[in-house]
Amino acid sequence: MSGPSPDLHAPTDRVPVDVAVGVLVQRDGQGRETEFLLTSRPEGKVYAGYWEFPGGKVEVGETVHQALARELHEELGISIGESHTWQELVMEYPHAKVRLHFRKVFDWTGSFEMREQQAMAWQGLPVAVVPVLPGTIPVLQWFAAERGFAGATHTG
Repeated sequence: MSGPSPDLHAPTDRVPVDVAVGVLVQRDGQGRETEFLLTSRPEGKVYAGYWEFPGGKVEVGETVHQALARELHEELGISIGESHTWQELVMEYPHAKVRLHFRKVFDWTGSFEMREQQAMAWQGLPVAVVPVLPGTIPVLQWFAAERGFAGATHTG
């Protein structure tokens, strides 16, 4: 996107939309968290081509976990086991105000199918894919803090 960057944390009177976000994490043989999954936003959506953690809107009557399970099945073709509440963040984008409910997922079944013609990439720190969606940057910083990682978390 061109032009000045919007203030993504400036408060507005808009009511935030709840969004379930899946932080799929692989573990090594000792149970340590290693790489995490990022997907690109599909063509035709706001911020198309930007990399993010997959997920989507929580529908009326759904829990965050139910919404996440539905969204990951619809977008990626996988079924998840338990999801673990991790972080929450409200972001102000020009097109919407969203409350992001980040949940870590360690167990899933099925083969990954990019059902929205998006791309996927398993990443560690620093993230090599660009550009990264603004709402993803705090997550990378949380990972860095958890892992004692010093340095840039991403390019750009």
